[in-house]
Amino acid sequence: MPKLDGGSAVAIRSRASTAAIEFNYASLDDRPVSAAAFRGKASVLAFVATDDLASQAEAGFFATMAKSDGDRVNYALVAVEAEEQRELVESFRSFFESKFGVSLRAAMADKDTFAGGGPFGDVRRLTVVLLDPAGKRVWQKTGIAKADEIRAALARL
Repeated sequence: MPKLDGGSAVAIRSRASTAAIEFNYASLDDRPVSAAAFRGKASVLAFVATDDLASQAEAGFFATMAKSDGDRVNYALVAVEAEEQRELVESFRSFFESKFGVSLRAAMADKDTFAGGGPFGDVRRLTVVLLDPAGKRVWQKTGIAKADEIRAALARL
């Protein structure tokens, strides 16, 4: 995969030989944020940090899209924060849920992701990833991904 620079989007060719990405993040509630739970629908993950203004804006876009799409698309916020910040992350999610009137899946990143590795590469800066229904990465952007960009990527599935 090409290296992403700030604000760039990379479309990833989806080939039959490309494997689905495996992941399983620690959910903030009983709704799993994992490859197995998301298979069968397009899925959009945003890797965010609670103290980042761009992440806060992205969470607003996500909440609006999740409310509009209902259960047709999986949306999940993955906080790239230390486990000790879990309460702060829960408050972050709760704020957007109450403001937009939608329930958002959210999870804590695992240790590999927090360290800049993991299945999606270095996502320690706001990164949005789109997976097709088979769990293959088809689009990824570092930096703010506006709703129209995400919708355009979804439309290509």
